[in-house]
Amino acid sequence: MTNFFSFSGTVTSISDFFTGQNSESEGCTKFFTLENEMGQIVNFVVSPSTYFVDHEMIRVGDRVTGYYDGDLPAILIYPPQYHAIVMVKENPNRNVKVSYFNNQLLSSDGQLRLNLSPFTQLLLTNEQRFTRFPGNRDLIVIYGPTTRSIPAQTTPFQIIVLCKQP
Repeated sequence: MTNFFSFSGTVTSISDFFTGQNSESEGCTKFFTLENEMGQIVNFVVSPSTYFVDHEMIRVGDRVTGYYDGDLPAILIYPPQYHAIVMVKENPNRNVKVSYFNNQLLSSDGQLRLNLSPFTQLLLTNEQRFTRFPGNRDLIVIYGPTTRSIPAQTTPFQIIVLCKQP
């Protein structure tokens, strides 16, 4: 179970992140700087394993949300720097929630409950079908309208399962 935290803002710069490793891997990791409406800045290290919802290309000026593991140690610098697990480009036609969902398909913050339908796509990050029950896992949920109840309920369009690496 990952304790997902997020930061939303406008991308102000994208550059190569130098890892100090061999030259084969140079250029494969990027450094995204985001600034929100209050002037707060966060840097994200974006690696080849970072999942981009809808595989969208991110450019300077785009509004995005970066998700990271809030339980991992972070270096004490300003602006803060986190390793991005998921990046989401803002889109008014969809909602996205990245969270751990329990066996009742309730998000870890208790704010969203999922109702599956035969039309809900269950996928892995490599676009292959996921054929098991998605509960008790870290999920990226793409959905539209919700109920006004607490927790809000929705029937998602798509669920991407964030499997743990062996």
